[in-house]
Amino acid sequence: MIDIDNISQAAERIQPHVIRTPLFRSDPLSERHGADIVIKAEHLQRTGSFKVRGSANVVHSLDPAHAAAGVVTASSGNHGIGVATAAASCGFACTIYLPTGAAASKVDQIRRLGARAEFVDSTDTSVAEMAARTAAADHGATYVSPYNDAAIVAGQGTIGKEILEDGPAPDAVVVSVGGGGLISGIATWIKAMAPDTRIIGASAANDRAMAASIAAGRIVTPVFEPTFSDGTAGGLEDGTITFSICQQLVDEWVDVSEVDIARGVVNMIDDHHQLVEGAAGLAIAAATHYAAAHPGHRIVAVSCGANVGSEAVAAMVSAVGG
Repeated sequence: MIDIDNISQAAERIQPHVIRTPLFRSDPLSERHGADIVIKAEHLQRTGSFKVRGSANVVHSLDPAHAAAGVVTASSGNHGIGVATAAASCGFACTIYLPTGAAASKVDQIRRLGARAEFVDSTDTSVAEMAARTAAADHGATYVSPYNDAAIVAGQGTIGKEILEDGPAPDAVVVSVGGGGLISGIATWIKAMAPDTRIIGASAANDRAMAASIAAGRIVTPVFEPTFSDGTAGGLEDGTITFSICQQLVDEWVDVSEVDIARGVVNMIDDHHQLVEGAAGLAIAAATHYAAAHPGHRIVAVSCGANVGSEAVAAMVSAVGG
């Protein structure tokens, strides 16, 4: 488990390497859904995703001698971009293991940053994680977990710190969940500093490994279907620290359909002229679902990223009949 001291230290460490993203009220969403819906705009973050926070916290804490053999990670895209960015700034070699079908726009960005992209023969990110751990061990490199690392979780927790510093404590914070690093970090800060705020985990109904595991009381691998929320897709690593944190600190889980994920993305485009990816649309859609049952509440949706290609955007617009 991590605590607020870990998050405070992470905030100081990563401050030169990240953007303090804005927190803004969505008037259109608030009016349509009868609540005070606020967006934490991590889609405006450097690298286009919150992932650079945790990546920077890990990589910038490494001893250069320890990282001489390079860093290795696994990712569906955004975490890989974050690690590649941090590694490039430190002069460390970097290899990213990716699942088959990873978004081409994310893979291109990883390569532009000078990292090597390696693909596994699976669409499941947990398979890429196993391959990355094996490669790191074989070559003496440093493995940087996408979520199963206290320093990663602490880095992501700086978002919760900023939410409470930049506005009144909300009634609820809604976070998209894949491996659970983002919601674990945010929940750690929020529950310590504003314990009455509810933490809502948003899952794609087609790909909900953490929610299924929480329901089962142990880590399980459900049947996965394709999802617009590629940033949250895939299974969980056995023994991940995020499982117990989510068990203790997440108050409620919301499953979101593919059409509603797409609608969340389209709403951001139409309402605010800002492009977000499917994982961000997932949180925005879940926030509107929560608002339906809690009229008048102040709800923060963490819009986690904007790394999306034109083909995916076109598919989401088509899904909502645009």
